[in-house]
Amino acid sequence: MEGPDSKLIKALHLGLEISQIKDIDLLLEKILTEARSFTNCDAGSIYIKEGNRLRFSYAQNDTMRRQLPPGRKLPYSTFTVPIDNSSIAGYVSLNGAILNIPDVSRIAPCYPFSFNASYDQLTGYRTHSMLTVPLKNFRNEVIGVLQLINAIDSDGKVAPFADNNDEIITYFANNAASAVERAKMTREIILRMNRMAEMRDPKETGPHVNRVASYAVVLYEAWAARNGLPQHEIDKNRDVLRMAAMLHDVGKVAISDTILKKPGRFTPEEFEAMKKHTLYGAELFCDIYSDFDESAAVVILNHHERWDGKGYPGHVDSRTHEPLAGFETEQGGARGKRGAEIPLFGRIVALADVYDALSCARCYKDAWDHDRVLATIREEAGKQFDPELVEVLFDCCLESFHQIARLYPDHQVSPKLPQA
Repeated sequence: MEGPDSKLIKALHLGLEISQIKDIDLLLEKILTEARSFTNCDAGSIYIKEGNRLRFSYAQNDTMRRQLPPGRKLPYSTFTVPIDNSSIAGYVSLNGAILNIPDVSRIAPCYPFSFNASYDQLTGYRTHSMLTVPLKNFRNEVIGVLQLINAIDSDGKVAPFADNNDEIITYFANNAASAVERAKMTREIILRMNRMAEMRDPKETGPHVNRVASYAVVLYEAWAARNGLPQHEIDKNRDVLRMAAMLHDVGKVAISDTILKKPGRFTPEEFEAMKKHTLYGAELFCDIYSDFDESAAVVILNHHERWDGKGYPGHVDSRTHEPLAGFETEQGGARGKRGAEIPLFGRIVALADVYDALSCARCYKDAWDHDRVLATIREEAGKQFDPELVEVLFDCCLESFHQIARLYPDHQVSPKLPQA
């Protein structure tokens, strides 16, 4: 059994780990994973405060996950609850104090809150013990709630949560709250950059970039697991990939309105001008100060390359826009990158972007039927797309893609997906 000192050291280490994650979605996953490990519990969830409500933002459940095929994740789900005394999470958010309930089925009637058993009834899961912790920032404001479910004792049985860890779990929760605020600010900065592009090109929406980024992370995780990459490398790469993928089309801010907003087909000259959005966007990240800068430049520059070498902009200097020595074509341009010449992140976002573009309605097209989308992607394996990534998509990513599409629907239209 760990003593107080070893638990404090572990909490300090976890605080450092979560402070290094920049993407809000991946941060919530990490916070919940580490909090569950620290308290040795079976399940948990995180709620983030939005106005006078809490949004259910992330969940984990080992018992339910073991019932899924290998590599699959629990379905995405989101809902909100009011910040009041009626629910356990709302009560903790409103009052700002830890709530440790040994058995949620035996909450005394003197308390104003109750346990909502609808999830248990739907899934057959049984919630017993629950530890609910407010996430407070440095201003002592509650910005969310961490809810841990079913502590596991040394015999592997469900037990109440220990009642002597309040100070340490509070320290961890406060560090987590600060990290969440920083990550939310980072996400908002990225979304504002995309909104600038959206003002110029209404086809580039917030839901679109969130979907593409989420698809890219799912593809990367599945590819990395298949290729045996260590978990610490996967965690690091998916953090920067998600943020970088959200900026894949940011270079469109430099393209003329007469081209961006043209309702019909581009002329050859207009298409050549449009291709330069990859170069303009990559220029924003030419000065590398972080892994994110490097990954953003790679994604922006390479997400229109093709596996067969027929994509763009090809082997160019992203600063001068000139072909690199040895890669000039007879027409004076740059030869397209082929196969593994295209960086992995570029190949991943290329597939994620096209999947979303085909699946969703745009001002110039209707959403394609999902079977047609998949048939097109399968046909383009080895031509437009990395054939291994297409295989990964079909093997273990489609269900996650459907869940992501439902999590980030367009404001007016939704992707055409199979019915759940």
